[in-house]
Amino acid sequence: MDLSNKRMSFEFYPPKSFEGLNQLIDIAHRLSALSPAFFSVTFGAGGSTRQRTIETVTALKQKLGMPIAPHLACVGFDRHELMTLIEQYIAMGVNRLVALRGDLPSGMVSSGDFELASDLVKFIRVVTGNYFHIEVAAYPESHPQAATMQTDILNLKRKYEMGSNSAITQYFFNQDAYFYFMDECAKQQINMPIYPGIMPIMQYERLKRFSTVCGAEVPRWLAKRLESYGDDAEAVREFGLEFVGRLCERLLAGGAPGLHFYTLNESQACLGIFEHLAGSGGVVQLVTEEAVEVA
Repeated sequence: MDLSNKRMSFEFYPPKSFEGLNQLIDIAHRLSALSPAFFSVTFGAGGSTRQRTIETVTALKQKLGMPIAPHLACVGFDRHELMTLIEQYIAMGVNRLVALRGDLPSGMVSSGDFELASDLVKFIRVVTGNYFHIEVAAYPESHPQAATMQTDILNLKRKYEMGSNSAITQYFFNQDAYFYFMDECAKQQINMPIYPGIMPIMQYERLKRFSTVCGAEVPRWLAKRLESYGDDAEAVREFGLEFVGRLCERLLAGGAPGLHFYTLNESQACLGIFEHLAGSGGVVQLVTEEAVEVA
């Protein structure tokens, strides 16, 4: 499998301490050996991690010199607050954003000046032109709050029409969900690359909890297999590496333009997946955005 024309990227969340940030820099350094297109950094509900997100972006950019894509969620913010954040990122030399609707934190009742991610994409384009490469979210198994799959795809189409450049999907464990989703996007003339989001399997209970919250399906057979390992964490990791590695192979062989990894601030599983891909005949040589064709 030739990976030379595939874009890869990795997502982190902001650590809660100075020690955690130093550990994350070490993790990012190990992953930077794979020459990813960028690292992304999440943004808590209602901006709950706003300052830590900025600190993490700053540290990664200064220590590694890598392209960084901060998440920017609009729910709960007004235009002035978002413009302040955008200007900060421009001043830092950041030219990529992951534009999301986000969720209201518990107790917050106002959605602010924006209700949808497409509104945020439009706002970024109006105030900054084409300065930013804008990533948005996509949901092969449908957003958990979407009324129908068609409604969800039309929402993605609005984000595309407002000026997004590419999309990253919620993670999934059934490659057919992604390929059927791509077929529907093509029917709607959503002509931007859509990168599968990949969740390494490292710990089943945590995976089950995340999946319940975000609406990602863990197939029954997969859940039963993971449950069968009980407290054998090493067996879960070994099986998870094999399973997710094969999933990545099938996605790339089927035409996915690259992969985006939800690292959970760990490097071991991601590095193992790349070793798996290299072992299957791949060459671990990644590319920049300009080399990726629209899927």
